[in-house]
Amino acid sequence: MQPNITINSSDQLEHKCSEDGSEDSTTQNGEAGAEDSNNLGVPDSAIPRRSSLIKDNNRKRSPRKKTVSFTTMPQEKKIANVSDCITFMQAGSELIKVRSQSRQYHRIFSLDEDFTTLRWHPTSKKPNKAKVLIDQIKEIRIGKNTETLRNKEIAGEFSEDCAFSIIYGENYDSLDLVANTPDEANIWVTGLTWLVGGNIGNKDPDSVEAKQEDNMRERWLKQVFGEADNESTGELDEFEVIRLAKELNAGLTTCRVKQKFKEIVGSKSRDTNTRPTLTFAEFLELFKEISTRPEIYFLLVRYASYEFLTTDDLQIFLEAEQGTTGVTKEKCLEIINKYEPSDEGKVKGHLGIDGFTRYLMSEECDIFDPAHQVVSQDMTQPMSHYFVAASHNTYLTEDQLKGPSSVEGYIRALQRGCRWVELDCWDGPQNDPIIYHGHTLTSKILFKAAVQAINEYAFTASQYPLFVSLEIHCCPDQQKVIVQCLKSIFQDKLYSDPPMADKNYLPSPEELKGKIILKGKKLAADCTEDDGEVTEEDEGTDNDKKKLKKDGLKKFKLIKELSELITICKSVRFEDFHESAQKQKYWEISSLSEGVASKFANLCPEEFVNHTKRFLTRIYPNTIRVDSSNFNPQDLWNSGCQIVTQNYQTPGLMMDLYEGRFKQNGCCGYVLKPAVMREEIAFFSANTKEIIPGVSPQILHIKIISGQQFPKPKGSGAKGDVIDPYVSMEIFGIPADCAEERTKSVPHNGYNPLFDESFEFTVNLPDLALVRFVVLDDDFIGDEFIGQYTIPFECLQPGYRHIRLLSNTGEPLGNATLFVHIAITNRRGGGKPTKRGMSVKKSRRQREYTNLRVVGIKCIDETFKAAVSPLREATDLRDGVQAALTRFKENCGLASIANIKQCIRVLATRLQTSSTDNLILMLEMKDKFPELQCEGNVPDMLKKALVAFEQMVNDSKGLIMKSDSIIASLIQCQRNGLDWHEDLNTLCAKEGLKGRKVTKALESFAWNIRVLKGQADLLGKSRKECEDCMKQILEAASALGLVKPIPTTV
Repeated sequence: MQPNITINSSDQLEHKCSEDGSEDSTTQNGEAGAEDSNNLGVPDSAIPRRSSLIKDNNRKRSPRKKTVSFTTMPQEKKIANVSDCITFMQAGSELIKVRSQSRQYHRIFSLDEDFTTLRWHPTSKKPNKAKVLIDQIKEIRIGKNTETLRNKEIAGEFSEDCAFSIIYGENYDSLDLVANTPDEANIWVTGLTWLVGGNIGNKDPDSVEAKQEDNMRERWLKQVFGEADNESTGELDEFEVIRLAKELNAGLTTCRVKQKFKEIVGSKSRDTNTRPTLTFAEFLELFKEISTRPEIYFLLVRYASYEFLTTDDLQIFLEAEQGTTGVTKEKCLEIINKYEPSDEGKVKGHLGIDGFTRYLMSEECDIFDPAHQVVSQDMTQPMSHYFVAASHNTYLTEDQLKGPSSVEGYIRALQRGCRWVELDCWDGPQNDPIIYHGHTLTSKILFKAAVQAINEYAFTASQYPLFVSLEIHCCPDQQKVIVQCLKSIFQDKLYSDPPMADKNYLPSPEELKGKIILKGKKLAADCTEDDGEVTEEDEGTDNDKKKLKKDGLKKFKLIKELSELITICKSVRFEDFHESAQKQKYWEISSLSEGVASKFANLCPEEFVNHTKRFLTRIYPNTIRVDSSNFNPQDLWNSGCQIVTQNYQTPGLMMDLYEGRFKQNGCCGYVLKPAVMREEIAFFSANTKEIIPGVSPQILHIKIISGQQFPKPKGSGAKGDVIDPYVSMEIFGIPADCAEERTKSVPHNGYNPLFDESFEFTVNLPDLALVRFVVLDDDFIGDEFIGQYTIPFECLQPGYRHIRLLSNTGEPLGNATLFVHIAITNRRGGGKPTKRGMSVKKSRRQREYTNLRVVGIKCIDETFKAAVSPLREATDLRDGVQAALTRFKENCGLASIANIKQCIRVLATRLQTSSTDNLILMLEMKDKFPELQCEGNVPDMLKKALVAFEQMVNDSKGLIMKSDSIIASLIQCQRNGLDWHEDLNTLCAKEGLKGRKVTKALESFAWNIRVLKGQADLLGKSRKECEDCMKQILEAASALGLVKPIPTTV
């Protein structure tokens, strides 16, 4: 393979276009004009400036100081392919040699001219000892994956991405090294991997290049070059080069190709009277340099057997890195046939660098899990168990005081999956009701026109129920017109069934599919007149308590005919949680301002969550938000509030979060709340700093690798077209999960910046967490925002993924992407990181057990005592398996984020590189559990790994065998505890508990019930994971030819 890889900023794009007038202007990151520009259909002046980050001092964030990434600092050397890696290694570079006891030495390492020996100097050793023979190298490990580099004393001194280790000799000694940059580490790893793979060839330094010269990629490019050479001159002019390059790689821009064309033409002498052209060799140089992405090339080298991925290589990559299950050879061939550009590759089943890049850039490798692109959640739960996409004052398209009202507001919101729209109804001329923001200068639209638009677009984006909120300020005569409009236009879509007295919860979204539900005020059930008085809804009431106390609640006449249209969404005033628990009906809904709701969320979070289990609660923006700005919806989702209304017309961070949340369930406008916020008897406080009972915290590992074609910020006032991009990652969720990190800045490169930085986040409640990636400009004047992408934690796909960035209006941002690697605990692929600080040698005394709480009622506490032993046993089993798995990975020389299949692959590699004759490693299934059998003189390194493998299998087997009885004990104890539930208040009275002690007893009881169910669920999940792990071991061993054949009986 001969990709043209540049590892320095001399390859960074000079942000200028040709002077021949062929392009009108330079756009954004220096890319060419109209055909490459990002056409959003929105004029620049219409796109508001925005702040991309929440200014909250309580959020965990990194300092916003200006920093520089040395990854792309100027250097003179260019790395074009493996032969250039070898040349770089022969020239030598300074690496840090790390020894045991944290000793560090700066040494110059170099490769001998004959490719046989790696040497370093200066050294106190004799020159013939300061070396490692290439044919003695067993493994190349990436990252901190030896005992020396895992030493806690140096853990924070070096980046994981700069460290690598050379394992050599019969004793599997390690040479632990740290490069200055991740790129330099990749060069050494790539060159050494290629050499260790048996590619030394003869001792001619040109053999490396000669070995790759006539490869599949070049033959393909030669073919397409000849087809483009219509005049058979053996050369292409500038126009032909641009057209061909962009046909071969749609991601290239005209300006980028044109710039490289001029560089090559300018470097050679030619007749100035002739048109500039490129030969095939020159076109080859151009295409490789601008089309090959080094980070993808380095990734391919790790898995490729040759200069390309075979079906076997691709299968291992898909299973081990991408977490794809059930990968077959047929699936691999399907991918190759779809993405490999050369006919030769398709015929032979080989995926070259261009096909591999196309695959990684495709939707198949998007970060968003396609399973969530359709409705994937249970839609049969009560309506109060879902978050609902809701708009505020839907008719407004700008501010709240003097902006225009339009039916377009309804159309746009409904097309985006909104399931709650609002109608503020006022008396209009000629007995025709109107919609506008009362007592302001906003324009007016006809009520009928708004209802017609709602009817037309109600179910275009989602078939699930649509709520229409009626805020009535009309006289009785115009109320009759409203009734007539609603009935005649909505017809049978209008939900009219009265609430059922024998139910305790609202119907489910599934039951109400295709229905429009009206929300509004309702007359008392015993009203016999044609009309009656009800309190008027006024969003300013909650914020003006003094006025409310002085003037009382305003009332207006409501006709019975309109009242009868309100069925299961009756608007009532909220007093307090105790009052609601005693008197509120399940079909009644309360509205709270964001300020009042936030106070409840902070002061009584448990009561707020319990309230929203049964009752719908609407939250609306404070009246001071006259600019139609939005509040943070996450704070109220944390309390279980279902209808958190937003001003859909205002783009920005809050709407990014909103759009991200509702991607989770096929953009249908409904997202199921976490189980701990739905279960009737469950304890949950969003403000807790403790573990959430029954929820396993997960570790999110993000590596920001590179960016592609970042535009210049639209609101920037900085001179020139260059940018200094950096990436910010934000976690939104319960307060304990909120965090922010950022990469270094890459100076003067928006076209292909390399970041190569890794980050780790702990997520305690994954179901409620959102992950936001934001690209910003460190060299900004004005707006720093470049692009963003917000995704629910549960929708992340592990492995190597591309993120397609969105503009500040939520539109795709041209070809702007982020290339990342994702790893999550309890997920296949991308590895499985362990909890931070977890020691594999942790004893039972050191373990943290989920404890039951004392209720304070003797008979109940005695019931829960029976669960103490099975709870501890369940924790011991789960932690034991996790520790054994971590030990096995470490003995395989892999990071904790490695996949089990990668471990088996390492064992197979050690078998191949061992110098021991007749060494045989086979896997045999015994009673559905794998057993590795090794014959011959087993090296110590392999022996340790086999012992760790055996321990992991035994611990997994123990968990699988014991889990059923432990789960049964936990569930039985939970049932026994639930038997006391109905008598709980009576028992509290008998024990003499009063006031706060009663509340504490009820909370402890709910906590214990949730712990028992949750721990039983976690053990059940661990069992499935162990069973899955055993299957993965068998699949990997089968793919690598390590499975012992079953003897046939005659």
